[in-house]
Amino acid sequence: MKTLKSMRLHIGIFGGTNVGKSSILNRIANQDISIVSDIAGTTTDVVEKSMELLPVGPVTFLDTAGVNDKTDLAGKRIEKTVKILNRTDIAVIVCDYNGIDKEEKDLIKKLTELKIPYFVVINKNDEQKISQSEYEKIINFTGGNIKIIITSAKNDKELVFKFKETLIKLLPEDYINPPKIVGDLIPEKSTVILVVPIDKEAPKGRLILPQVQTIRDLLDNNCIVNVLKETELKEALNNLNKKPDLVITDSQAFKKVAEIVPQDIPLTSFSILFARLKGDIKEFVNGANAIERLRDGDKILILESCTHHAIEDDIGRVKIPNLLKQKTGKNLIIENYAGHDFPNIEKYSLIIHCGACMTNRREVLSRILTANNLKIPITNYGIAISYCLGILPRAIEIFKDILNLDKI
Repeated sequence: MKTLKSMRLHIGIFGGTNVGKSSILNRIANQDISIVSDIAGTTTDVVEKSMELLPVGPVTFLDTAGVNDKTDLAGKRIEKTVKILNRTDIAVIVCDYNGIDKEEKDLIKKLTELKIPYFVVINKNDEQKISQSEYEKIINFTGGNIKIIITSAKNDKELVFKFKETLIKLLPEDYINPPKIVGDLIPEKSTVILVVPIDKEAPKGRLILPQVQTIRDLLDNNCIVNVLKETELKEALNNLNKKPDLVITDSQAFKKVAEIVPQDIPLTSFSILFARLKGDIKEFVNGANAIERLRDGDKILILESCTHHAIEDDIGRVKIPNLLKQKTGKNLIIENYAGHDFPNIEKYSLIIHCGACMTNRREVLSRILTANNLKIPITNYGIAISYCLGILPRAIEIFKDILNLDKI
């Protein structure tokens, strides 16, 4: 239950109003998570429930408002429901004996477009059996290969088993075999230095999440981990009996660290490691190359997954904008956007995403896909910073063998 939400499998529950979406969730969770009522539109906002779903593992359920909501707030509710697709790893489409309507069909088309696996749960089988014609409509529309569960949330004793069995068959490969942060890039028992600046953006009394996760990943790989500030880096390198196998730095200290660490010692950043863990590092490297092509008046979108109070030297609002303007010499228009919502991006010439430590990989991949469809380059904090500093080739050298980055 202590697994981070960003590392959980996100299961979205979608469908029309009053088909029993919340009842299905309550049965799976074995507790009353969502309000259940015969009144259509009872679920007004997305309800999140994190739990351990054995043998699948840690998951977060996303119970959404009906896609055919006809209440006064229907537009806003449905808009929120559709946005949840960007965080959904596996979707569950719930309908009843009436089958699926236009709204569910539109949703399924969107799932197919986003390459999100899904299955259909036909609920309320105790009230009325689904007709053969409605069943065939579902089969024909989904191409005949989709998994379908016919059940009743009220009294089907096999519902939980059926749900888990179907879910397991659709689990994404990167959930079954989750990628490591860095442990697969270096040999066991490697000596690694982590440079962790303690500045205005460092949280009081603790390290930030990517740093903590990287430490744990290295310890799981039986590595020798040295954690220090950039002010102690030179002394630490002199004190080691042998040179470290890798230095990982916070992106904000990249320039200073790169000047201290000899060229024959591999160097990267936490944000670049998370570019692979949470997104697509090849796309992000390609996106960074667009910085060279920026012109006066181009708009740049800097995206953050979480909301926080910006400080006077904020990385997304001050440091990266300054680096971009210094690198390009252009008069750029920088705009920031924070949270799970994804704004209209058509007006931007480049998108720079944060490290995404507070969201799941599916959301980042959905954003990359949207950007690709509109032919808008997208990169992330660490890669953009290292590009502007002229050290990107060195910063991604560690990935060369497994990702063929030398071909980019």
